[in-house]
Amino acid sequence: MSNAANADVLELTDSRSGSQYSAPIRTEGPEGDTYMRAMDLRPIKREASEFGLLSYDPAFMNTASCRSAITFIDGDQGILRYRGYPIEQLAENATFLEVAYLLRNGELPNQTQYDSWVHDITYHTYVHENIRKFLEGFRYDAHPMSMLCSATAALSSFYPDARDIQDPQQRYISTIRLMAKLPTIAAFAYRHVKGLPFIYPDNDLSYTENFLSMIARMSEPKYEANPVFVKALEVLFILHADHEQNCSTNAVRAVGSSHVDPFSAVAAGIAALYGPLHGGANEAVLRMITDIGDKKNIPAFIESVKSGKGDRLMGFGHRVYKSYDPRARIVKKLADEVFAQVGMDKDLEIALELERIALSDDYFVSRKLYPNVDFYTGLIYRSMAFPTDFFTVLFAVARVSGWLAQWEEMILDKEQKIARPRQIYIGHGERPYADGLSEKFPKARKDSIRK
Repeated sequence: MSNAANADVLELTDSRSGSQYSAPIRTEGPEGDTYMRAMDLRPIKREASEFGLLSYDPAFMNTASCRSAITFIDGDQGILRYRGYPIEQLAENATFLEVAYLLRNGELPNQTQYDSWVHDITYHTYVHENIRKFLEGFRYDAHPMSMLCSATAALSSFYPDARDIQDPQQRYISTIRLMAKLPTIAAFAYRHVKGLPFIYPDNDLSYTENFLSMIARMSEPKYEANPVFVKALEVLFILHADHEQNCSTNAVRAVGSSHVDPFSAVAAGIAALYGPLHGGANEAVLRMITDIGDKKNIPAFIESVKSGKGDRLMGFGHRVYKSYDPRARIVKKLADEVFAQVGMDKDLEIALELERIALSDDYFVSRKLYPNVDFYTGLIYRSMAFPTDFFTVLFAVARVSGWLAQWEEMILDKEQKIARPRQIYIGHGERPYADGLSEKFPKARKDSIRK
């Protein structure tokens, strides 16, 4: 690195040709992130006819695909902020819809703005009756994520004006519709799998209470949610609202970059979240606990994990957070409140003992394998009687707020174009078709074409 014209640059020498190049090193953002643009590598070539140097980065391990002002993560320090606000403060003081407004608009709402935002979402919670019939067409044992993904994509056919993504009003109403209708579709999917009649939205209830009403209401004329469960779900929705450029957010941005309607882009995000490597982590925690079976089996399980030849400790460690997951601290306290309400059972005892042993074992502590948010969320959801395959749906209901904020930021970013990564081609070079089917079996091929 050297300094030229008062700017940091990376000086590069191509050993193939001896040519020298300078690539500007840019610094941006409140945390002073440094980067160079991949296109600055393009001029590096041996001959003028060459394409130029590419960077190769499978899974985007060290590549920034966008500049974003929405979510900041410092994995080494265990920091998560939405629009500059620490997640701990938002989880303690804000409502989920307040956070959703913040993610989209960049600032917290005043009372008038908040009331209008809540009103608009509340009175768009109903879905067209054809969506209800569409959901009824799924098998009784359909995975609720498949139902949620399909129905969200189907919404685009009900709102063709959503394709006009350059119209701010259309972007707003699409955001309202997705925020409002996704919980309804999710609850309908839950009831369908359970074989229960669908419960329509109750606009007298709050966002979270209404969702729980559509999930759990039976014959009572008015549903009254457990306040501990309402608070738990509200906080979990806030914790899951956004998480920077993860797999599903990247999917929403990539699909949205084609300028498709937001319903289709969000459906892509749901499909990405469906994958077990992304949204299914808390399910894996519960499967692990079930496999352990009893507290007495934990020491043997821990030794198997440490040997590296057997079991895996699910719900510990994180790809981004290299210290403690800041969301885990919040949800741990939340879990204690929920467990105090519902009582302890064998699986909860196993989980808490597993946590205690792992946190006191130098093997895990030295590797910074602390419990992450997924370790506790699955236990909370299970304590609230949600089935395991519904956990990812709850994740999606919360994350749609972040997806939509990221989608709109991408649409308004003049640097963004349709996503089209390059590749390193490793296949055959040019070869003739002389070895093809038409040379070996000319008659047979001609006869099949006629048919």
